[in-house]
Amino acid sequence: ETAGDAATKKPNPASLPTNAIVHPLVLLSATDHYVRVAKDTSKRVVGVLLGAKEVAGERDSWKLATHEGQYSSQDVVNITNSFAVPFEEDDKDPKIWFLDHNYLENMFAMFKKVNAREKIVGWYSTGPKIRSADLEINEVFKKYTKNPVLVIIDVQPKDELGIPTDAYVAVDEVKDDGTPTRRSFQHLSSEIGAEEAEEIGVEHLLRDIKDTTVSTLAERVNAKLASLKGLKARLQDIHAYLEAVAQGSMPVNHEITFLIQEIFNLLPNLSVEELVRSFSVKTNDMMLVIYISSLIRSVIALHNLINNKINLKDAENDDGKDEKKKKEEKEKQEKEAKGKDGKEDKDKDAKEKKGKESKGG
Repeated sequence: ETAGDAATKKPNPASLPTNAIVHPLVLLSATDHYVRVAKDTSKRVVGVLLGAKEVAGERDSWKLATHEGQYSSQDVVNITNSFAVPFEEDDKDPKIWFLDHNYLENMFAMFKKVNAREKIVGWYSTGPKIRSADLEINEVFKKYTKNPVLVIIDVQPKDELGIPTDAYVAVDEVKDDGTPTRRSFQHLSSEIGAEEAEEIGVEHLLRDIKDTTVSTLAERVNAKLASLKGLKARLQDIHAYLEAVAQGSMPVNHEITFLIQEIFNLLPNLSVEELVRSFSVKTNDMMLVIYISSLIRSVIALHNLINNKINLKDAENDDGKDEKKKKEEKEKQEKEAKGKDGKEDKDKDAKEKKGKESKGG
């Protein structure tokens, strides 16, 4: 079988999914459901997941590519929508629970009229962990889909490095000792995926809650820091696993060791002269830009300082001229007032003298 045949091969309907892609609309709906029903309580909410089980690479809008560049033929559950379902469970006895089947079927019938392509692919819970009644609830959803996927959505995530979803599928555990099989949940790899229209909507939502006081550079630095923290956490997990295997407390898993070896194979060889020279050239170019930027910033700062001093000196000169002008006007007004008073006194004296003369005559 060639790689092209593997890419176009249709999955077996009875096969289990190996990957779950959760769209942003599902996360928003589940969070809104929790806030409306169970906020500030220890209760959880349950809902139905809608989507399609497809082969990766079948739709160009959400391609998944392997490291060889070929499309994987693994079964992928594309979870595009969801809706809430009335659900109650006893706090004391978790085996007592209620799920409204009629509401589920009526809502799905209405969703089907809007988008007939979307099918029931599983159910979600706000957990935040798997509970004892989840296997029984999962059996109920088998009525609507062959292998329902359980996605536990953490509506109050404490770990900022990981994604708030965990996907599971129920499988039969076969024991080597011949004991009866039992059902248990198997973990699936999950990721957050969005189509172009959803990405635009999420960007608009983030724009409303974005802190405008934080610069773009600070956001980029914080994103780099979060990425490095995530890398450190993953490396610590690998280190802990390898130590446990070396001490014999955990069995060797050849698939994990193969993936670790693949990681080391993908690391660049830093001893190659051409790669070292490329890094040096790139670093020197970046340092040159930083150096020139610092020089320009210093020149602009000096230019602004000089302009500020000139403006301050002009303002002081203008203030001195205004004060001198005001003083001259005040002196002029005082002189005019004195001259007017002197003239009035002279007129008065002249009148008095004239009156005396007329009496003497």
